[in-house]
Amino acid sequence: MKTNVTLIEQYVIDIARRKRVKAGLTQAELADILNVSAGFIGKVESSRYSSKYNLNHINKLSHFFKCKPQDFLPKRHLGNG
Repeated sequence: MKTNVTLIEQYVIDIARRKRVKAGLTQAELADILNVSAGFIGKVESSRYSSKYNLNHINKLSHFFKCKPQDFLPKRHLGNG
């Protein structure tokens, strides 16, 4: 589990990573799409950092991957919170 990343944040990160890999995108290419640094994507996808996507990132991801923002969220709550 990531440092300071909640279950739902990790869920979003995992979905985004799967979509990135399936599309054959590098972290740098995804960074260009989100207008962030490649280092940021690396930190988000690494268990050593607490970086995470925000709602604006999710909106851009859903636009690029031609899906709904809700597709990055679980259908039910996760854990106790």
